[in-house]
Amino acid sequence: NGTFQGKLNTKGILFIGQKAIIKAEIIGEDITVAGKIEGNISAVRRLKLIAPADVKGEIKSPLLIIEEGALLNGLCTMKAQANSTYFTLREMANYLQIEESTLLDWAEENKVPVIKEGSQYLFDPKEVENWLAKEKVS
Repeated sequence: NGTFQGKLNTKGILFIGQKAIIKAEIIGEDITVAGKIEGNISAVRRLKLIAPADVKGEIKSPLLIIEEGALLNGLCTMKAQANSTYFTLREMANYLQIEESTLLDWAEENKVPVIKEGSQYLFDPKEVENWLAKEKVS
């Protein structure tokens, strides 16, 4: 509960309480929302909206649960497998044409958008491209 503005990159389970007011891009593994969110949400495993959730933005998740009384206004993209659109550390390093060790350092320091699933790092190519574009402007 509370307010937050910016970017939220989480590991494990994230619960956003019904009194929360958030304007952010959220990336996580298992996300449950009961509050108000304005921004994009990307869940690796599951996104659950429970009343009185009010979400405005684009969501991506392989599993979406919307309970009665929860609101979703925006685009929704669902894939059959959680990992189907994500790159491994090696794949992303090759894609970016950098050393794996450099990418690993960035991931461990939360400098690049990443999700850690167990001992594996997963990268959404679109999120990384957006991050790169913002870094070049800064």
